[in-house]
Amino acid sequence: MFRQLIATVSFVILVISCSNNAGSRSVALMPRDTTITEQNAFTLLTLDSSAVANFISAEGIVNDEAVNIVNFYNHRNYQYAWFNEDGLTEQGEAFWNLHQANAEELKDSASSSKMLHRYMTNFLEPARPEVKNDTLALIELLLTKHFFEYLQKSFKGKVDPQEMQWYIPRRKLNDQSILDSFLTSSGKKWEPLNKSFYKLDSALVVYVQIAKDGGWPLIEIANFKLAKGMKSPEVAQIKKRLAAGGDFSKKDTSQVFNTPLEEAIKKLQKTYGLAETGKPDKQFLAQVNITVEDRVRQMKINLERMRWMPEDNADRLWANIPEFKLHVFENNKEEMVINIVVGKAANRTVIFSDSLRYIVFSPYWNVPTSIVEKEILPAMARNSNYLNRNNMEILKYSNGQPVIRQKPGRANSLGKVKFLFPNRYNIYFHDTPAKTLFSNQQRAFSHGCIRLQKPFELAKFLLKDQPAWNDLRIETAMNQEKEEWVSLRLPRPVYVVYFTAWVDQEGFLNFRDDIYSHDERMAEHLFN
Repeated sequence: MFRQLIATVSFVILVISCSNNAGSRSVALMPRDTTITEQNAFTLLTLDSSAVANFISAEGIVNDEAVNIVNFYNHRNYQYAWFNEDGLTEQGEAFWNLHQANAEELKDSASSSKMLHRYMTNFLEPARPEVKNDTLALIELLLTKHFFEYLQKSFKGKVDPQEMQWYIPRRKLNDQSILDSFLTSSGKKWEPLNKSFYKLDSALVVYVQIAKDGGWPLIEIANFKLAKGMKSPEVAQIKKRLAAGGDFSKKDTSQVFNTPLEEAIKKLQKTYGLAETGKPDKQFLAQVNITVEDRVRQMKINLERMRWMPEDNADRLWANIPEFKLHVFENNKEEMVINIVVGKAANRTVIFSDSLRYIVFSPYWNVPTSIVEKEILPAMARNSNYLNRNNMEILKYSNGQPVIRQKPGRANSLGKVKFLFPNRYNIYFHDTPAKTLFSNQQRAFSHGCIRLQKPFELAKFLLKDQPAWNDLRIETAMNQEKEEWVSLRLPRPVYVVYFTAWVDQEGFLNFRDDIYSHDERMAEHLFN
């Protein structure tokens, strides 16, 4: 029987794979688990192996999708997954509810069928419907097929990360393992993706409901000097808008700018990454006048990115480009948040991951060829003393062009320390002499690398397990005339990411501007 099954299924897959529209197989065919017997089985209901092969052929299921179904039933020795002797299982009901909610959200009528919908509706009724064995087998196999399709749409995403210039290796999801975990969990607290995804997904539910309820009104005000204690019809407008978004009491419709309104504005300013002044300035107005439909789209775009993310490392450095902040985690607890400067639009910081391995104190700056050509050489032409004035030197000539580096010192463009996670993009964290840039709300000024506001604090944190590197030694190393490299005892994973909507460690929803237009490009793939 087993050989017949493998031969039948292999033949089906081979035939389908040879069709013009079929892709390639990457999932290996697994052997049948014959250790499952009537004594240890989940249910005595079993499928005929040839029925599975015939189903795959009749449904036109190709390649990995076909192998996933075969592997799933091989793994359980062809026991039913969604039904037992008493009818539809708890897991079957839980999945059908997820399936229908997903189809409704995606407006995807093709994800179901009238026949399946009719039978599943009947199975959810208190009275158990009588169905023929072959019909029950068909419903069982259709549910499994739809589960794998649900995984593809809900967890694997629609967009290729690399097409979006996202070079963080995505988490590998084993379809069969996920289905097994769902059946084990009965659909309760079943979270195969990272926690960030589910936090934002919960926030999305709230915003979708706000949109269904009519959204929120736009605010039109001319007086940007409104402050606590003042009275104006414009204040009532602001209260109405904030109440519609769930950020202010609907009972307070007065024209008085009171303390609750000031606190509500501060909270929303935190949401948008603005200075928390409690005053409705132009920046605040621009953010609250973004429609709820656009916010829903923004959240869905970022959920797509979160589907790509690997499982969180307990110890990690997380630099979010649109937020202009570096988050340092240890044992999954946020230990430090540092303001950063990222690449300007013309020199975008790359989205990728690697491991931080070295700290370089009093570093040389090896000036990139592009900067030498575009900036240094013209400056040298205008001022023959330019290199000396900027503590630079020519190391050699390559193809007729000078190779230039800047010596350690206070004016060094990398500041007093850099943090290396060697990568092909030549991006790293570093100090900077241009401290005033950190006072700006939008901080996209660099040539691509990431500048840190608190490099000493980061170096101290990373070297805390190396007692020889106390505060005095770190301070001395940062102010010497020679470069000094230090290897970290334990390399730290680094993620340079791009999220414009997320829920933070405190459970607070955040939105940021799409500084590189990555959201705009994602929207074209997701919504068109």
